[in-house]
Amino acid sequence: MIEIIPIREDHVESFHCALDTVSRERRYLAFLEAPPIDSTRAFVLDNIKNGYPQFVALSAGEVVGWCDVVRKARPVHAHGGVLGIALLPAFRGQGLGERLMLTTLAAAKAFGFRRVELTVRHDNANAIALYEKVGFEVEGCQRGAVQVDGVLHDVVMMGLLF
Repeated sequence: MIEIIPIREDHVESFHCALDTVSRERRYLAFLEAPPIDSTRAFVLDNIKNGYPQFVALSAGEVVGWCDVVRKARPVHAHGGVLGIALLPAFRGQGLGERLMLTTLAAAKAFGFRRVELTVRHDNANAIALYEKVGFEVEGCQRGAVQVDGVLHDVVMMGLLF
């Protein structure tokens, strides 16, 4: 059974490992490997301190996925946040991503966010379909915005208003 709960400090190491695994796939995240563990810990602790929604999916006590919404920095954008989500490969295609997103988006709305946005590579059809299913709309495309191993990829910008 997969449990979805708010992240805690004792999840940092497992979250870091999951982040590194997905990053090394070189397809889904803006990382090619996880940041140093101290940076990951600082990110998680900052989210906890500020009350930003960050949930983890746990299987046998280990992080197998996560979803978070982090406030945008500038005051004119502070009503909105940026969503990040990922699942380990063995846990994809089973509805867990939708459960994680719905849980996190409900918390983002309760937190007071009025807008949530994300970016996704144009060739990630499964993710785009999920985002549209939970209410995100395509707002634009950034051509050649991501380069991995010398190959440029377009990025789809999506947003959700509460």
